[in-house]
Amino acid sequence: MVQTRIKVAVAGASGRMGREVVKMVLSDAELELVAAVGRSTKDTDAAKMVGMEPCGVQVTNDLELALVESKADVLVDFTTPQSAVANTSLAIKHRVRPVIGTTGFTPEQIEELDKQCKEAGIGGLIAPNFSIGAILMMKFAAQAAKYMPHVEIIEYHGDQKLDAPSGTSIKTAEMIAEVREEFRQGNPNEEETIEGARGAYYNGFRIHSVRLPGVFAQQEVVFGAFGQTLKIRHDSYDRAGYMPGVNVAVKKVMTYEGMVYGFEHFVD
Repeated sequence: MVQTRIKVAVAGASGRMGREVVKMVLSDAELELVAAVGRSTKDTDAAKMVGMEPCGVQVTNDLELALVESKADVLVDFTTPQSAVANTSLAIKHRVRPVIGTTGFTPEQIEELDKQCKEAGIGGLIAPNFSIGAILMMKFAAQAAKYMPHVEIIEYHGDQKLDAPSGTSIKTAEMIAEVREEFRQGNPNEEETIEGARGAYYNGFRIHSVRLPGVFAQQEVVFGAFGQTLKIRHDSYDRAGYMPGVNVAVKKVMTYEGMVYGFEHFVD
């Protein structure tokens, strides 16, 4: 019996992350690239765009038409917060399972998209980070917080990143908050002589966002206790490092129903 390949559409295909997704899909015999949506000139072949042999899939700027004509199973979206919510709803409308790597979704939006997925009888995933190493970092941090509840998060990204704090740091903070009883850290009389010096406040602890040219993506979770500190750090150096996780997500989302928030739920 020949196993049917998973038909994949990519939104944001001409972007830096989108190009990596296109290459990953074209390189996996279990996946089939059926649509690529992004900025393009006429007759742009998706495979040729990423330096591979032409595949016959032309890059288009009409997502809905691409989803309908391609009969895609999964939509992988690495676009912008401004368009990702609409793209996700559009995919669900056509019963295409969304795998979203774009951050910036509110809890209310995730709840509504979960409702839409369940009504359509399909699964979906919104993941602030697809890196296996980053997921392990978050899991380790949540484990450590049970024993060392005094914690701060420092995340580093390039100066062109639009959102702060990063989706990864927010997800890490949420996982820590699940196992850490809320209390306000630091001296109760501390005062910021320059506004923002102590970072963003979340559930009693702080998140600091660094934005500098030359930086790709790093995060450090720092725990403090009497006479000791613990630092859990993850560094990403290349977008290709996220692709094994995206590959797992595309395959596993076929077996889920409802919108899942966080790639850690797909990692055993």
